Amino acid sequence: MHLVTDFAVKEKYSYHEGFGNHFRSEAVPGAVPIPNNHAQRPPLGLRTEKMSGTSLVGPRSHNLYTYMYRIESSHEHHEFTQWNHHLEYANPPPAKNLTPNAVSWPTVPWPEKGDWISQRLVGSNGDPQQKTGLSIWFFNIHKDMDPQTVFSSLDGEALIVPQFGSLDITTELGKMLVRHNEIAVIPRGIRYRVTLPDGKPCRGYICELYQGHFRLPELGIIGTTGLANSYDFQIPKASFEGRVEKGLNSDQIAVANETSEWNIVSRLNTKLWRCSQPTSPFNVVGWQGTLYPYKYDLARVDTIANIRYGHADPSVFVVLTAPSFGKAPGTAVIDFACVGPRWQVAEGTYPLPWFHRNTMQEFVLGIIDDQRLDTPLNDPKADFSPFAAFLNGTMVTHGPDEKHYQAMKASDTTKPVMVQNEGLTFGLFEFECPLYLTDWAFESAKQNSKRQFSGQFIETK
Repeated sequence: MHLVTDFAVKEKYSYHEGFGNHFRSEAVPGAVPIPNNHAQRPPLGLRTEKMSGTSLVGPRSHNLYTYMYRIESSHEHHEFTQWNHHLEYANPPPAKNLTPNAVSWPTVPWPEKGDWISQRLVGSNGDPQQKTGLSIWFFNIHKDMDPQTVFSSLDGEALIVPQFGSLDITTELGKMLVRHNEIAVIPRGIRYRVTLPDGKPCRGYICELYQGHFRLPELGIIGTTGLANSYDFQIPKASFEGRVEKGLNSDQIAVANETSEWNIVSRLNTKLWRCSQPTSPFNVVGWQGTLYPYKYDLARVDTIANIRYGHADPSVFVVLTAPSFGKAPGTAVIDFACVGPRWQVAEGTYPLPWFHRNTMQEFVLGIIDDQRLDTPLNDPKADFSPFAAFLNGTMVTHGPDEKHYQAMKASDTTKPVMVQNEGLTFGLFEFECPLYLTDWAFESAKQNSKRQFSGQFIETK
């Protein structure tokens, strides 16, 4: 078991490291003014633009903002207009279906293999305009975004989880390579562009958080380290499309590369809008602050488990959480958990997840951690494999099938064994409120799914 994923697609970018830190990042030395964030004449002829992700007077420890020093302000753009609202991905019907059944998606019907913008809404709760709840989307992309086109969500913060494949993401604040067995988070409003390394397809999941921001769970009596350690998160470094030249007074100035107009596609209340602007949005020469994209290798999770007897609750697998403010302490809009390869020993204890009913909803993802390009878990003929997802709603009983229940009862629990080393990591979106499904997601789901924890991973149709 590797403590760091040996990715098939090798890293090509460098990063800052540390979740929640304040960073100063410069593509050109001296691009960020010190100490005045609002310098009258910023270095290199740049313009100051601040992005605030939280209330301006919130607690300092949770106040998220970033100052960007860019060649041209994003203020310079044409009018936004509705974009492609005759297509489902640009104007999805509202999610309105609830079911008391456990449901699964062995695969996902995908009408057209598009780019990053052609995501499909699975379900939602809350309201992005009230900044409550979340939405879940699938993506299955087979081509780069159109040239000089970027995307942003005005609805929420995006947690991106590839099932298989890689994403090359250029954001206003820098570049990230995100591969299967990694996750990435992009804050609300950040503009970015997604391409495919070597043109190879990528599929996966997005949880768009409408309320607040993802953060690390508190460790309590665990102490200073464990679960997802803050020092393992990676943050892109400043990068811009342009160059530095001598100005009229022999001062150095940053100049953008000459391009034609750029298209800005933004999601608002799940619907897409578009505008154009005359310059590249990737003209940020330096930035400093606490609001930024980041990524994380799921192999680095420092798993906590019982070593004598019993089962810890699945909360010990939580990587990121988003507290539900105004609710009982410990309540989350969403917890993102990762259940991957680990050693297990607990005497006289049933090894598999037990039969369980839970006030939280559980949306389970299959993440292929096997990095072999020919892994049998990836069926190139299927839209999703070995399965897409399954959902257990409020108080829906879930657990093993009878065959595996009996096999685990007969197993020797006194010896350490490696579990979940078959190349598949389970990701979990655990959320507080029921998930309303869109019509296509409800109609394509297999109802009353019973074999979620079998060695076959999920039932097939």
